[in-house]
Amino acid sequence: MPQFSSVARGLALVGTTAVLALPAAAQSTKTPKYSNEFLNIGVGARALGMGKVQVSLASDATAGYWNPAGLTNQTHKYDGVLMHSELFSGVVKNDYAAFSMPLDDKSALGVSVLRLGVDNIADTRALVNEYGYVDYSKIEYFSVADYALLLSYARKLGVEGLSVGGSGKIIYRNIGKFAHGYGFGIDAGVQYNRKGWNLALMARDITTTFNSWNINSAEYVKGLNSNVAVKSDSIPKNSTEITLPRFVLGVGRRFDLPKQFSALVAVDLEATTDGQRNTLISSKTVSVEPRLGVELGYKNLVFLRGGAGNFQKISSVVDKSMQWKGQYSLGAGVAVSGLRIDLALSRLAVEKLGSASQTNSLIVSLGYGFK
Repeated sequence: MPQFSSVARGLALVGTTAVLALPAAAQSTKTPKYSNEFLNIGVGARALGMGKVQVSLASDATAGYWNPAGLTNQTHKYDGVLMHSELFSGVVKNDYAAFSMPLDDKSALGVSVLRLGVDNIADTRALVNEYGYVDYSKIEYFSVADYALLLSYARKLGVEGLSVGGSGKIIYRNIGKFAHGYGFGIDAGVQYNRKGWNLALMARDITTTFNSWNINSAEYVKGLNSNVAVKSDSIPKNSTEITLPRFVLGVGRRFDLPKQFSALVAVDLEATTDGQRNTLISSKTVSVEPRLGVELGYKNLVFLRGGAGNFQKISSVVDKSMQWKGQYSLGAGVAVSGLRIDLALSRLAVEKLGSASQTNSLIVSLGYGFK
């Protein structure tokens, strides 16, 4: 009973802090529903191949993103991960790097860097000069990119298998010379592993995350046709975005199968607090998205993965009927002498029924753990 009470206290640590943050967040009525959405795409081909089911399983450098409490469970002294993926037929580049290490036998730290961007966008506003002639030398190029730096810390508690952790994140978002924004937020998580079971609770943006935008209005109107009147209220102004908290409850179970095979099954329930969403469980206050992931392994050497989630009610392009449709993913991996090579095949969003316009995205990640 004392052990169970300690586990309950650890699980309550994240939940209580998150609940205390909700009243302040709820008072804000100008919160965009998908603020900082680039941070919710996910990292690591293993996780993405399992449908982003990871908060109870993460135990390497990717734990700094998925659940910092998992940093205390990595099997190597030092661990690093690199990932690259290209979305929308290569237009959008998604890159990620992470490193983690223990501080002592009870605590660990990690650092993660993310970038999502579109480069070499042509600015053709000044393509036609004042005489009506096309001047290609006037074309300028710019990039739109989102960056995040996560600094994570985790510590084991008195109960065997119980850890807590937190990540402070610094955000920089840039839209060429037109605008840039800075943000700061905190994530916190708890993870409990015992007898093949993995339990976890993760709270993202637990204190709400603030992004402050600075608009270069002079650059915004620069190069516009002088004959076109620009209304002052159509020019973006400096503003602040608030990202409301989201919570992920996860559970996983590992099974040892005959002939050195193994199976890992996990489920996540992600609850958002920014208004009603198109999810299986939806309300004006909280929307809940369930996700399922499976990993089959052989000798802890070769792995096959699959996942399902993001179930939405989608209209058909043929008869406009509404049906539930999910987002599915596949993955594979090899682990040899600390080196992990993982591949995942998934789609960024759910397509309309009868549509096949969106291509699959191939995600590649490399991980290496060493003593």
